[in-house]
Amino acid sequence: MKLRPEGPIVIAAGGTGGHLFPGQALAQELRRRGRKIVLMTDERVQHFDKLFPGADIFSVPSATPTNRGVAGLFRAAPAIISGIGQAFGILGRVEPSVVIGFGGYPTLPPVAGALLRGIPTCVHEQNAVLGRVNRLVAPYVQAIASTFAAPRFLKPRDASRLVLTGNPVRDAVIAEAGAPYVAPGPTDRIHLLVFGGSQGARVLSDVVPAALAQLPEALRARVDVVQQARPEDLARVRDAYDRAGIRATLESFFDDMPKRIAAAHLVIGRSGASTVSELCVIGRPSILVPLPHSLDNDQKANAEKVEAAGAGWMVEQKDFTEAALAARLAALLADSGMLARAARAALGQGQPNAVRKLADLVEKLGRGEFHAIQAVTESEDDIQSPGPLLFAQGGC
Repeated sequence: MKLRPEGPIVIAAGGTGGHLFPGQALAQELRRRGRKIVLMTDERVQHFDKLFPGADIFSVPSATPTNRGVAGLFRAAPAIISGIGQAFGILGRVEPSVVIGFGGYPTLPPVAGALLRGIPTCVHEQNAVLGRVNRLVAPYVQAIASTFAAPRFLKPRDASRLVLTGNPVRDAVIAEAGAPYVAPGPTDRIHLLVFGGSQGARVLSDVVPAALAQLPEALRARVDVVQQARPEDLARVRDAYDRAGIRATLESFFDDMPKRIAAAHLVIGRSGASTVSELCVIGRPSILVPLPHSLDNDQKANAEKVEAAGAGWMVEQKDFTEAALAARLAALLADSGMLARAARAALGQGQPNAVRKLADLVEKLGRGEFHAIQAVTESEDDIQSPGPLLFAQGGC
């Protein structure tokens, strides 16, 4: 297909917030540059118009294999094949300059359709582990943008096309970047934020209220909690905090989460890529509980990077008990210096310029100016290193 440098840019994203939020951030940056955005996603398209205002939105079928065996792939194949056919037709009408996929099975049909049409195509990997769809298409795309310098499962044959951009964060996160962190004094209120990613996490509703109830009364009386809980858990979580005498603000969804992060002294949550990136850009310490059944343990790999940098503490879900969390919180909340050091370490790993670097890459691809053999070297020279330890291993 002939290059169309000024054509629309297609963003393929869907599924969880970890895939959607970087796509949203890129769309915001590209719109500032005057670019037209097209979103291609799955059947949940009706929820995305507010995240991508002004974009043309197309829904194409896809499916995630229900297990890792041949049977799961066989059941998912018809929807994926149908989606590729539909994406191929849509891309022919849209005539984009570039297609970029953000991982997950909803992005497979648009990316495959773009490759079949010869449209410049790249993918972005948010996690420390190269996702299954990105792994599948990696040999065929022109560039692999990455949050981490050496994502697990990246094959040597594909390494020349890896570009270290960082993980883009939304404008609302950038607005809070580097917000001053003031650790709580001996008599100050303690602001605790608890959330489990875009879909919530039941284990946090089970463990956190009970753990806080075990804190010494004088410490417990100073705690203010903001917690995201699944709708079906709200009533029992509210009751648990009421019985413990803890002030709590509870919702199933917060549309101002970056401000909530900035206001927190400590965050307890999952370790999805967007969560980790936002914590680092804003600069807040965290206790991270990786989703235990995530494919390829990507959340555990993310949390390990945070802990290695001194920016937070990883607790595997099997060890995330009421007693263990209560002991950890008592120690952390009694040592404001420890929290302050972790906040500084988190901020040191933030990559607030990631969205600009990714937008630059996308536009270079559209103009035919990207040279894969120099990708890693050029990107590393361009990034302002946020800290030697985590950056050497991949960065937040």
